[in-house]
Amino acid sequence: MKTNFKIVLEYDGSGYHGWQIQKNHTTIQSELEKSLSTILNQKIKLSASGRTDAGVHAFGQVANFTARTDLSCKTIKKGANSILNASIVIKKCNIIHENFHSRYDAVSKEYHYHILNRKTPCAIQRKYMWHIRKPLNLQAMQECCEIIKGRHDFKSFEGSGSPRSTSVREIFSAEIVKNNNTFGLESSDVITFKISANGFLKFMVRNIIGTIVLAGLLKINIEKFEEIIEARDRSLAGPTAPPHGLFLMHVTYP
Repeated sequence: MKTNFKIVLEYDGSGYHGWQIQKNHTTIQSELEKSLSTILNQKIKLSASGRTDAGVHAFGQVANFTARTDLSCKTIKKGANSILNASIVIKKCNIIHENFHSRYDAVSKEYHYHILNRKTPCAIQRKYMWHIRKPLNLQAMQECCEIIKGRHDFKSFEGSGSPRSTSVREIFSAEIVKNNNTFGLESSDVITFKISANGFLKFMVRNIIGTIVLAGLLKINIEKFEEIIEARDRSLAGPTAPPHGLFLMHVTYP
């Protein structure tokens, strides 16, 4: 009889072509499946809470897999981590009920997007923040956050090829915060966009923050931001923010 295992993952997405397995490309899923298949001596297929894009990071990605094994969760976790590249770590591993599915059972997901807002770039943390030199108006950005809360059609922020039946999503929370000592930098230099929803479309978070940044630069006003949402037209929204500032923080289950 197969056992269903749930794992929580942390990874640095730099250098990977996203979560999902792709031919001739190294991905988070392919690396994990290789390590788990080696430890468990059988072919392992992972299901994840969602697909992170190329270059996107995670502190709390969730996945599950089934296997026939007598190995303990501790042994599986330790063994897989000993094989994996240091940029991918299994933080937790536990047995879950047989019907659990990391994607379909998820209630909400929270993402954080980090922006370094100062004239001078940084060297060490450059892979984890979007550097914007011009000062951002945080009040305008927060007003945009208030507008996107609730249930809306987010087609204006949807990337092409998004696998979905509807572009309607419900955002539970969204805010712009000045971080305290994020990545060891001065709190006044780092801005974080935090968003939680019942699900996200392809590139949705990056397209939203790319448009909110336009408001922060005072290139669009709040009325224009509302028009962009209502138009359901991707061509009217802002640019897609670069992937390296985005982190999947955690996934919530019932």
